Amino acid sequence: AGKVSPVIQWDESRLQQAPAGTPVRIAYMLVVHGRAIRQLKRLIKAVYHEQHFFYIHVDKRSNYLHREALELAQHYPNIRVTPWRMVTIWGGASLLKMYLRSMKDLLELAEWPWDFFINLSATDYPTRTNEELVMFLSKYRDKNFLKSHGRDNARFIKKQGLDRLFHECDSHMWRLGERHIPEGIVVDGGSDWFSLTRSFVEYVVYAKDQLVSQLRQFYTYTLLPAESFFHTVLENSHACETLVDNNLRVTNWNRKLGCKCQYKHIVDWCGCSPNDFKPQDFLRLQQLSRPTFFARKFESTVNQEVLEILDTHLYGDYPPNTPALKAYWENVYDRIDGLSGLSDVTLTFYTAFSRLGLRRAAAAPAPKAEKLCRFEPQGFPSSVHLYFYDDRFQGYLVMQEVQNSATGQAESLEVWMMPQGALKLADHGGQTNRLQNLEVGTEWDPKERLFRNFGGLMGPFDEPVAMQKWSRGPNLTATVVWIDPTYVIATSYDITVDAEAEFTQYKPPLNRPLRPGVWTIRLLQFWELLGESQFLVVPQTFNRKQPLRKGE
Repeated sequence: AGKVSPVIQWDESRLQQAPAGTPVRIAYMLVVHGRAIRQLKRLIKAVYHEQHFFYIHVDKRSNYLHREALELAQHYPNIRVTPWRMVTIWGGASLLKMYLRSMKDLLELAEWPWDFFINLSATDYPTRTNEELVMFLSKYRDKNFLKSHGRDNARFIKKQGLDRLFHECDSHMWRLGERHIPEGIVVDGGSDWFSLTRSFVEYVVYAKDQLVSQLRQFYTYTLLPAESFFHTVLENSHACETLVDNNLRVTNWNRKLGCKCQYKHIVDWCGCSPNDFKPQDFLRLQQLSRPTFFARKFESTVNQEVLEILDTHLYGDYPPNTPALKAYWENVYDRIDGLSGLSDVTLTFYTAFSRLGLRRAAAAPAPKAEKLCRFEPQGFPSSVHLYFYDDRFQGYLVMQEVQNSATGQAESLEVWMMPQGALKLADHGGQTNRLQNLEVGTEWDPKERLFRNFGGLMGPFDEPVAMQKWSRGPNLTATVVWIDPTYVIATSYDITVDAEAEFTQYKPPLNRPLRPGVWTIRLLQFWELLGESQFLVVPQTFNRKQPLRKGE
């Protein structure tokens, strides 16, 4: 296929043998979006070294994360945030454009004399120390590390949609029709995570030859261009012999769970996404079959324990009594961003949380002469965070600016709203009940098998999904019954649970709007109760971000 890929193995015994020459310096390109600033800081802390450089691009839609990244960069001369931002969608041409512009920026920073370009996301994490990485790259300082697809090119081209014309518009990749692959070149691709030499980056950015210019044009109208552009340029260039078919990463692929066409709302194509690592995957992170220094993906809202295990493995135990080691916070709302990112349902919940907190404070026992716990809210909540402890969702932390009714002083009130457990599992007198969990929510993630709507905030126009978790056992058929707040059966249906099934989920045919109040869901087998749970549907108090008026 035109590839030259020397076999490079990881040799632990030769680790202490420092290679000749100056140790390489790395330019880390951090491509981030969302709101997980604590996880980004943890990644930077894990890979940070004063000899390396860190260039951060924050998606144009992630203003909260951008503000936090700018604040972080002020404290370090070798951390900078791109002075420009793009909307980078999954599979989009904008992602390649962002990389090429970032590479040009880094080459023009004379005060940053880097040797390797390594891209990372906030869901990546190192699996080896900086010293090990620098020693390895210093030994192979003329090699470019990219992972190829590992299958025949014709199949890859079809699967990747390279023979289709795509155009990015309005944060969507639109498929326009068929096209021909350029003749006379080897088209390759695979992972869009790579480690590239400065000399190759210079060639890609500054070369005026026909190969680079025409491939740039071709990949401007290509789905997932960052997964193929650099591979194809390298393999058809004078530097083809520098290719090593290894991107130095371990990726947690589970195709059965990760290929659910979860990006159909973004692209006119089906794609796959890796799973998050969890503690039971730790042995995979230590694999020695090929040199690897990073792994993906990690999400602290899914599992933080595996990061603690990795940190301890790399750097030793944390000091005794390290605070908040098992805790994690993630911002979901900040007043500076305005209300545009909130739905009417979340706005209803957040203001209700604040109102309930003020009511609780006012009801707190105090001397009769004192009214220090009476407050008047000043506008909407100032911030809302998800709070996790020991990898379990613990509720919402709501910050509200208030005025003390007694003193007139401005104060900040923090409210911690905890969800109440509503699950009841039946005891069948010693007989095994396969049912382990029964939950209702929205934003079901079939890959990680959890509801992304933490806490289950639901309004009358939401479409709830019922999820059941099972232990292994004999096949069974169960009846699911949904009961509304007035004790009327809204719907019921049967589900078949195979012997090996771990999860089942189904979106019921409920009439909307849903009746506000506490709903009950029951799971029955031969009309005997297996378990039941309850969930809350709130009456919306906002419509298009404005308080509801009478008659609406």
